[in-house]
Amino acid sequence: MKLRVLTGLKMLYLAGYFLIMVFPLYWIVITSLKPKKEIFSLPIRYWPERFTFENYANIFKVSKFHVYIGNSLLISVIAAVIVICIATLSGYVMARFQFRGHKQIMMAFFSTQMLPGFISLAPLYLLMSDMDLINNRLSLVLTYTVMLIPFSTIMLRGFFQRIPSSLEEAAMIDGCSRLTALIRVIIPVMLPGIASTFIFAFVQNWNELFMAVMFIDDESLKTLPVAMNSFVMKFDVDWGSMSAGTVLSVIPTVVLFAFAQRYIVEGLTQGAEKG
Repeated sequence: MKLRVLTGLKMLYLAGYFLIMVFPLYWIVITSLKPKKEIFSLPIRYWPERFTFENYANIFKVSKFHVYIGNSLLISVIAAVIVICIATLSGYVMARFQFRGHKQIMMAFFSTQMLPGFISLAPLYLLMSDMDLINNRLSLVLTYTVMLIPFSTIMLRGFFQRIPSSLEEAAMIDGCSRLTALIRVIIPVMLPGIASTFIFAFVQNWNELFMAVMFIDDESLKTLPVAMNSFVMKFDVDWGSMSAGTVLSVIPTVVLFAFAQRYIVEGLTQGAEKG
């Protein structure tokens, strides 16, 4: 009897937790499908009387929303790929070699995660201005890459440490160079960890706002978070359009997680069976 009560309480707790987590997403979707007069109607309607796609049509009518999505995809993917290429090599070096300054470099990588990103806004803006990269997508690619390399290196270093060094040693005995052993032997084993790190980098780039606002003024170069921010006006907020834009902005990350779910699970549990 006691076991049943405890099981029932656990299920009740999990059901409540699930509702708390899902309700905000449900409310955003429902708000995006409401006519504007129903969004602020009283009493609050948890299910619209009439579904409409006018909010979705409006964001494409009043802004270049498709351009913003394209810019965000381009910048996020390119920056994430560069981060993975660099962090894979640096993570491998930090996991496999001990050299003078090794601990200091790792401490420097960890310390960068303790500082809020907006502290670097002013010097980065001056640097990009001197390089004539203001209103240039390259400024965001470079900034996102530099910002994400330390943590991505830390993540991949952990994955490399779980892989026995005997794998590449065996490949090197068979005639492979260390780089060839890394590419042909270690990276295939590391795919779950690399996929997890890529998704982390992509999502961080996709959601970043402060740098995009600082570096980009040209309407044709703005990213999705900047476009979403434009729905917040001085004396009003266009909740319908913002909700529709939020739903559309979530779709790419949901699709990415859906396709990479297997790799994410493997990446999070990789090495769990190694003693």
